[in-house]
Amino acid sequence: MASPHYAFNTVHKPILGGLELHGKGGSMAVDTPAPSSLYLWYLIIVATVGPLQFGYHLSELNAPADVIRCEQKSSPAFAAAQLPQCIPMDGNEFALVQSIYTLGGLVGALIAGPIATKYGRLLTMRLATIVFILGPAAEALASNIPVMSAGRFLSGIGAGAATVVCPIYIAEISPLEKRGLYGAFTQIMVNVGILATLLLGYFLSHGNYWRFILAVAGMIGAAEFLGLFFAPETPKWLAEHNQTNKARRVLQRIRGPDANIDDEIKDWKMDSPQGEEESLLAAPSGESPPQQPSISFLGAVRHPKYRPAVIAVIAVMAAQQFTGINSIMMYSVSILGGLLPTSATLLTVAVSGLNVFTTLACAPLADKIGRKPCLLLSIAGMGISSILLALGLEFGVKILSAIATLTFVASFAVGLGPVPFILASELVGPEAVGATQSWSLASNWISTFAVAQFFPFVDKALGEHGRAYWVFAGMALLLGSFIWWWVPETNQKASADEVWGRTEDRRVD
Repeated sequence: MASPHYAFNTVHKPILGGLELHGKGGSMAVDTPAPSSLYLWYLIIVATVGPLQFGYHLSELNAPADVIRCEQKSSPAFAAAQLPQCIPMDGNEFALVQSIYTLGGLVGALIAGPIATKYGRLLTMRLATIVFILGPAAEALASNIPVMSAGRFLSGIGAGAATVVCPIYIAEISPLEKRGLYGAFTQIMVNVGILATLLLGYFLSHGNYWRFILAVAGMIGAAEFLGLFFAPETPKWLAEHNQTNKARRVLQRIRGPDANIDDEIKDWKMDSPQGEEESLLAAPSGESPPQQPSISFLGAVRHPKYRPAVIAVIAVMAAQQFTGINSIMMYSVSILGGLLPTSATLLTVAVSGLNVFTTLACAPLADKIGRKPCLLLSIAGMGISSILLALGLEFGVKILSAIATLTFVASFAVGLGPVPFILASELVGPEAVGATQSWSLASNWISTFAVAQFFPFVDKALGEHGRAYWVFAGMALLLGSFIWWWVPETNQKASADEVWGRTEDRRVD
């Protein structure tokens, strides 16, 4: 697809944030796209509140863990009728409460794709926000382990669904030339959620204020639910479901009233951009292009057309986790606690803040140099940082360990943080993107659980001293080589057929 083209006459100049500028002078043609509208930014922010919730729930129990488990006693901060100040639980019980969130995430990831494909991206996001309200409510009001676990499971379902559908929604409302930039906001908001809960935990991890930390997530879910009332379904989904007129109106509203959207409409592969009513008048119904049937979760991996994409997204999501990022995000306190003279919580906040900053700074790279170079640079940087961190911890070189930890996080932000969430919507057509994204996020949740659960055991089995990072360095080499060989570049490619270098075939057996 060619880049959208905007022409301006003697009166009109480019639109900036939805505002039209006027002036004198001759006619002017602008080759580059006009700046994004404020409405598009609104939709991106509202959609990425779901990934923010994923990050928030992922780390919400970290800071107040000792208070919740009754390991740290303090006076109640406020009266909570009929609610205990803490919930007694041992380490294994607390681990169950923590890990059941990932089980809910896996369930949400598996069911969200088919729902988003059949009933729409917008409805799926709205359903996720309802779970985001119910889950935190149960957590904040919990008086025992089963209720707390149920709340965490519900929150996990919402997080799993959100991380599947939100990247699809963003990709389908974003202009082609900025899809990587806007797609990076999924990971940026995940990091913002982690940072937010760590900051709240730093100030509220005493008394029974920990309940307020958990309740905030429900308030965020309610705000997103209201915000989605002003959001439309994606134009691409509407067009795929024979609502071309509505799709055109929605796309024009997102791009701005003066934007030329004809090139984008052509990529919907309809006979005419005029809409379904005009197409029916122009040709017999038997000659109109058939609607592409939706692809199921298992159908995506069985069909030879979609199987390469499923393998690609699984490999990239596995690389995201098995190169070790969550060993830093979850265990940075134990890794760095003896290196720098400050509190463990502040160290975790600092690492999380760096993750937010570097992800935001590197967001434009996916559009500038491509998705695949970003992934390979990221994996290489994390592999080298793993080696340096292993050496620093083995020989007690504190400054080397600290620097390697920071470069580890910064390298993650270059590609493995934002790019995996973009790929599914670019490697397959709309009919299979939900199923492919479900495979992608199922791989992510399983890998996250594996690293979180087994990193301490592997590290201990290898004699500690950071020797587990030799394993992460080896995984970086292995998975990086596979991605270099298997995963195609998707930047500036208008369709999945162009990505894979094949002629269009809309038939699915």
